[in-house]
Amino acid sequence: MIAVAEPVVFLKISGRANFTLSVNFKAAVNGLHEKGFCQYVMDLTDCLIMDSTFVGVLAGLSLKLVQVANGGKPASIQLLNPNLRVADLLDNLGIAHLFKIVAGASPAANYIPASPPPASRIDISKTSLEAHETLMQINPANIPKFKDVAKFLLEDLHKLQHH
Repeated sequence: MIAVAEPVVFLKISGRANFTLSVNFKAAVNGLHEKGFCQYVMDLTDCLIMDSTFVGVLAGLSLKLVQVANGGKPASIQLLNPNLRVADLLDNLGIAHLFKIVAGASPAANYIPASPPPASRIDISKTSLEAHETLMQINPANIPKFKDVAKFLLEDLHKLQHH
């Protein structure tokens, strides 16, 4: 769900934030960023859990937004009301510092359901591989956790691209 309240974009994630959602989420944020939006509030009030792919995509977007300041406007991703499981995951992966974590009322924004087409298996594998590589680059302590996943995803991607 997306709501734009200039200059902030609100993105509401309900249920599970996982690898299948990550492709379209990344595309949506990149598209909004190209239009000049730099401030994002992720409403996680109803988000139960995030998988490592989604967390890696989120971390990668945060790094990209900070590096590519749009016309000098400060970029930020705020995480609104992440539950304890999500907050612990960000801490354990060593990426909590990339976000401003805030608590408060969920905004009464006019959310529009984002209904993009389903992502292809190649896009999902590619996004998942990039996400895990990002997590390993940000925090070397993540390498033992994700090196086998990254290796599997790379092999899977090669198979998918050569068939």
